[in-house]
Amino acid sequence: MIGFIGLGVMGEPICRNLAKKSAEKVLAFDLKQAPLARLKADGVEAAASVRELAERCHMVFLSLPGVTEVKTVCAGPGSLMLHMHSGGYVVDLSTTTVALARDLHSRFTARGIYFADAPVARTRSAAEKGTLLTMVGSTEPIFKRLRPWLAHFATDIAHCGATGAGQATKLINNMVLFQNVLALAEALALARKAGLSATKVFETLARGSADSFALRNHGMNAMVPDDYPENAFPVSYALKDLEYLFEFARQVKIELPGARQVMAALERAAVAGNREKYFPVLAKTL
Repeated sequence: MIGFIGLGVMGEPICRNLAKKSAEKVLAFDLKQAPLARLKADGVEAAASVRELAERCHMVFLSLPGVTEVKTVCAGPGSLMLHMHSGGYVVDLSTTTVALARDLHSRFTARGIYFADAPVARTRSAAEKGTLLTMVGSTEPIFKRLRPWLAHFATDIAHCGATGAGQATKLINNMVLFQNVLALAEALALARKAGLSATKVFETLARGSADSFALRNHGMNAMVPDDYPENAFPVSYALKDLEYLFEFARQVKIELPGARQVMAALERAAVAGNREKYFPVLAKTL
């Protein structure tokens, strides 16, 4: 049986794809009952606890908010580390720190359990369609073992290197994305101040050298229409990921001035009451 813990914005659709495409039954756990109720229609069974899931599943996927939740699920009371059987696999799809990924790998390995960090990228829509990108940190044999399972929800599967490399690559990905969004916010402000049509400006940029994933998704779908829902990747998550990024940067002794500018813009958005809104909302407080 396959286990899945964390049924949030990305976790629920990823779990649904696993249930629909995998030959094995899926057992899921979340603190909220609503996603478990929705997934029941897809054949997903609800676990009463992390311990139950750990004892019944040979492979467990995590999709959790951050370091605190991953630590609790993996190594806290009633955790995977205490109750999962030797020879099992834990695949962390969450975005956490490089240091945590390496620590969990070491501790799970000591108990005979295989661990891989495999954070995902792209949008909720991509999660629903099963077209995510996943960045995997693991040994080559573990990567080969996991790849068929990851293919149930990801069309692009990158083996980034040893344990921690998946998280490092995801943090770099988010750094570049956030800086692109900040640049788009400045472009949007300039266009509107000059009396130009933001829609026409962004459509034109998408046909030239300024085109990007951020422009076509965050820019056109959120920033131009001023649509920043709360059921999407929020400012609070972006700030969390930047903290993880700066921790990693300190470890390798590098300064990231562009990322610091994004952090300041996101902090302004949070102070303005937008902490739980979709993170491109930083455009409103530029």
